[in-house]
Amino acid sequence: MIAQLNGRLIEKAPTELVLECGGVGYEVKISLNTFSAIGSEEQLKLFIKFVVREDAQILYGFATKIEREMFNHLVSVSGIGPNTAMIMLSSLVPEEIASAIQNEDVRTIQGIKGIGAKTAQRVIVDLKDKMLKMAFSSENIFNANNTSRFEALTALASLGFDKKSAEKAIDKIATGEESVEQLIKGALKIL
Repeated sequence: MIAQLNGRLIEKAPTELVLECGGVGYEVKISLNTFSAIGSEEQLKLFIKFVVREDAQILYGFATKIEREMFNHLVSVSGIGPNTAMIMLSSLVPEEIASAIQNEDVRTIQGIKGIGAKTAQRVIVDLKDKMLKMAFSSENIFNANNTSRFEALTALASLGFDKKSAEKAIDKIATGEESVEQLIKGALKIL
């Protein structure tokens, strides 16, 4: 299985590119976010998801591991194939998709071309728990305050507290300066 390609950029379009690796040119489908992240670089490293279908073998490329992980989560939802997942990743960055899922924001997800109300709800139901486990902080996507809040919410959820109640409790005490431990302790006093 192909997981990563390092090579020289030969051709580039908003939805695909050709990357030469060891004398072989690989056609790779990309999102608009990856297209923007690439810029005018000549040497590239792309994280790859290799999809084999009955009628095709397709390489999907991503500028970050987080984007590839979000793609894998999205295609695991019934009704969302690789092309729809790429449209979603072209419309929103992975952390915006995760935020919409965690906040059960059906309107944001439904605002993406090709996503209806039922599919948006299915995405939220299927992926809500998985978004808590995604390691956005390892890629420095969230700032320290959001990371502390996120880690505190994850800890409270793992202790069995309802996510909505935990969010309300954290919102009551959060000023943006607290550590994870302070957020958890303060929320436990309220809960």
